Amino acid sequence: MTSLSSDALAGILRECISGKVLTDPDSLQTYGRDWTRKHPPAPSAIVFPKSTEEVRQLVLAANEHGFKLVPSGGRTGLSAGAVATAGEVVVAMDQMNAIRDFNAGDRTVLCEAGVVTQQLQMFAEEQGLYYPVDFASAGSSQIGGNLSTNAGGIKVIRWGMSRDWVAGLTVVTGKGDILQLNRDLVKNNTGYDMRHLFIAGEGTLGFITEATMKLTRPPENLTVLVLGLSHFSHVMSVLASFNQKLDLTAFEFFSDKAMRHVLAEADLPEPFAEKAPFYALLEFESRTDEDLETAMGLFEHCLEAGWVVDGVVSQSETQAKNLWRLREGISESIAKHTPYKNDIAVVPSKVPDFLQQIDEIVAREYPDFEIIWFGHIGDGNLHLNILKPEALPPEEFFKRCEQVNTLVFEVVEAFGGTISAEHGVGLLKKDYLGYTRSEAEIAYMKGIKAVFDPNNVMNPGKLIDL
Repeated sequence: MTSLSSDALAGILRECISGKVLTDPDSLQTYGRDWTRKHPPAPSAIVFPKSTEEVRQLVLAANEHGFKLVPSGGRTGLSAGAVATAGEVVVAMDQMNAIRDFNAGDRTVLCEAGVVTQQLQMFAEEQGLYYPVDFASAGSSQIGGNLSTNAGGIKVIRWGMSRDWVAGLTVVTGKGDILQLNRDLVKNNTGYDMRHLFIAGEGTLGFITEATMKLTRPPENLTVLVLGLSHFSHVMSVLASFNQKLDLTAFEFFSDKAMRHVLAEADLPEPFAEKAPFYALLEFESRTDEDLETAMGLFEHCLEAGWVVDGVVSQSETQAKNLWRLREGISESIAKHTPYKNDIAVVPSKVPDFLQQIDEIVAREYPDFEIIWFGHIGDGNLHLNILKPEALPPEEFFKRCEQVNTLVFEVVEAFGGTISAEHGVGLLKKDYLGYTRSEAEIAYMKGIKAVFDPNNVMNPGKLIDL
């Protein structure tokens, strides 16, 4: 990666920043990886800049001395987008974690890249406002990483993706230029909106160092309804029925197999006396008695239609949180099984046929593997998790999973879907990008990369290759 000795590299890095520079083996292992485990981490050093200017100095030094940089936020990524595999310097944003410049009139707040998602959510709540982007890793994921992968989560059906809440960005490009993008304006019709090149860019064009995030009014009396479905094919009928009369804030799906893992790990009651093969979790604002009556009427309609076999509605905030844990606890509860994850999506109306075809493939190809389904059905996003048998070596397991990727992604392509709805591309999905992006699109993406990062120092090897 670089001809510099370890001591020489460390000396250059210490000249660039006032924060820590770590080279001990434990730190290299910890900060050199994300939640994926396929690629072993092998960084040269970990640095902790404290300002945009210090990030700029690191980028200038990387260009001058020929070393590479990998961004590191909360390291909760699932596509190996933040894994340093070849002697790169990891740029950890942990010490750039200030929230400042709150503007009550504009409902905006300036965050450094290392601000944790939950930290922003709590700050908004203290101001009587709400930051709606939410997911299971909110307690550790960072705003810079969220934006670099355009994280979605459980509230997309109502409030959209991370990019929908960005008023402005400060970035350091691969050339070492500091750009102020959009300047927090609501209207700015002056050509290309470069915010959106860096959002979902996975740090390949430059690093996001600050973001002005928009806030909104808090929802009132969020109520959770969990429904047992008689068959997955009914899920869109249920969604369509509720969408006609309620503004849902979430519509999630999970299989009984997925819920079994959560119940085995958590102290939670069974939601129903009898199991159902699939479940839907709906959340809505119950602002008046009429809202709850409407929801109960829709539930009765779904029962009569045979789509739903049972249901439970939250009667308190605690019960609502417990019902959410049935869905939000899935990833954590299956983590010990080394799941191979696919994060795929189509337009919502195509979900039932799409899932059926994918399910037939994985059932045929993986008869001895446990398959766990869950996802954000309201926005067409499905998470396919294949669990590793305990006795099977990881290398053999990953190889077998990758052999079927082509079959799965051919169906994704046929349905006009995406191979990555919210986890990014990183290293794990780079070779499959052509199933979602055309050759012309990929060529333009490479051209954009070459403009912003001509020496390929910014997160090299992720998303695309130059």
